[in-house]
Amino acid sequence: MRWALVKVALAVSVMVVVAFAVPLALVIKEIARDRAFTNAERQAAAIGPTLSITTDRDELERAVASTEAGSDRRMAVHVPAADQPDRRPLKIGESRVTGTETGDVQRLGRAAVAEVEGGSALLQPTALGSGQIAVVEVFVPENEVSNGVTTAWLVLSGVGVALIVGSVAVADRLGVRMVEPAQRLAGAAHALGEGKLGARVPEEGPTELRSAAIAFNSMADQVVQLLANERELAADLSHRLRTPLTVLRLNAASLGEGPAAEQTRAAVEQLEREVDTIIRTAREAKPQTAAAGPAGGCDVSEVVRERMDFWSALAEDEDRTVRVAGIGRPVRIPVVRAELTAALDALLGNVFRHTPEGTAFSVDVHNSEDAVIVLVSDAGAGIADPKAALARGNSGGREGSTGLGLDIVRRVAESTGGDVRIGRSVLGGTEVRIWIGLDGWRSPDEPRGHRLRRRKRGTPGRGPAGRKGAEA
Repeated sequence: MRWALVKVALAVSVMVVVAFAVPLALVIKEIARDRAFTNAERQAAAIGPTLSITTDRDELERAVASTEAGSDRRMAVHVPAADQPDRRPLKIGESRVTGTETGDVQRLGRAAVAEVEGGSALLQPTALGSGQIAVVEVFVPENEVSNGVTTAWLVLSGVGVALIVGSVAVADRLGVRMVEPAQRLAGAAHALGEGKLGARVPEEGPTELRSAAIAFNSMADQVVQLLANERELAADLSHRLRTPLTVLRLNAASLGEGPAAEQTRAAVEQLEREVDTIIRTAREAKPQTAAAGPAGGCDVSEVVRERMDFWSALAEDEDRTVRVAGIGRPVRIPVVRAELTAALDALLGNVFRHTPEGTAFSVDVHNSEDAVIVLVSDAGAGIADPKAALARGNSGGREGSTGLGLDIVRRVAESTGGDVRIGRSVLGGTEVRIWIGLDGWRSPDEPRGHRLRRRKRGTPGRGPAGRKGAEA
């Protein structure tokens, strides 16, 4: 494209220069010629008054010598024989034309130009006092006819070349301005195709290419986001496998001794290692959790009852005391059932994995007008650095932990405008508080026209005693 623009600019500029320079050069040459012959006519006219008065040789010689052309020996005067006493033609000065040419001018009475050696001769007829026609001859050298023409042509040629070079340079710069963004765009596309996901294009250049660069960068960002979402999905799905794996591991521990039992425990351990590998491979993915739609969500009480039914069997095997409160009535939240199930399994799985057998734990649900709070507490040793524990992929160096469980919980809460906080529980161990926001969300079962009251979010207290349920 760049060289095509240069060639087009070169062709157009050359045609324009030729179209204007050639006629202008011819006009300059003609002007120089007219100037030379106009000067010759003026020199010839200077003898006119003298010829109209006298044809005396001495007077005419003095008159010719007084002119510029006469002093340079470029003027001659031809007087016809009829005006001479001896009836012979009078010629003053050095003549360069033949008698035939002067005779034609005398007979016709019109000025003429005769080509002679070294230049041209202007033959100017002049009337005498007797009525006869004398001819004044003025020699115009060739260098006087072309005086200044060469210089003018050189200047004109220089201007034409400068215009051509300038137009080519401008076309080249415009070509570069158009081609470089296109080349960068092509290079970035190749780099992105080779897997270099950080390839981006500067959003500059012509409007069309700038729009293409913006579209490319947006596409690249979407590709990166899609890949991150895929890795995140793989990590989250793999993490959800940790719950049934925990059940298998605990059940395998109770199989006793024997080859079959050992093989089962070895298979469970291998499966846990494979799941951990998948999670760690995808742990750098950028989190993204979509909130439920306006009419979506689930009943948190129902989900808590279902998950506690699942985990209570393991708790009984490990002699753990379990308490559940606040699930006596339906409580709708804007979180899809699968996401809330994954969050609860992640928290309860952490309790079983990171606290010793016999450690008590509890799950409390508190409901207000603008939020639902789920508390998962245990009587274990607690978490030394709660802030670091909430960072995605931070396992805190604990064996068998990938650091994604709390991240799943955090994303569920943040998808509703809430958050997750870790603190010290009343049982003496860790308390994970999930704040699920309800502002602006309407349950499908809520009567239309009911408006939620918005209040400032703060750290909630424990629920009323009347909301405590029986132990599972």
